[in-house]
Amino acid sequence: GSARRILLWHIFPNTLPPLTVQTTLAVAFAILEAAARGFLGLGAQPPIPEWGAMLADSYKFFTSGAWWAFFFPGAAIMLSVLGFNLVGDALRDALDPRLRT
Repeated sequence: GSARRILLWHIFPNTLPPLTVQTTLAVAFAILEAAARGFLGLGAQPPIPEWGAMLADSYKFFTSGAWWAFFFPGAAIMLSVLGFNLVGDALRDALDPRLRT
């Protein structure tokens, strides 16, 4: 077969699922990294809203019982990371030729 046929029928279908999973995991890791940097004060500057900065600002309310101040930014981080991981897993299941019967 020609090089084009080998690429399109053999190599490309076997490289697409790992690349999609790696991409979605990288996006999820980037969200966590940006939140961690914002929490430590190394992220975006104050006029720009950031989940990590919101967690850092609400940390002082932790002992006073204002649980909602840190719950919602933390839940947003968790749900977005979980969502990207689930999308990556679903894409792998849909695109991986080795899982087809």
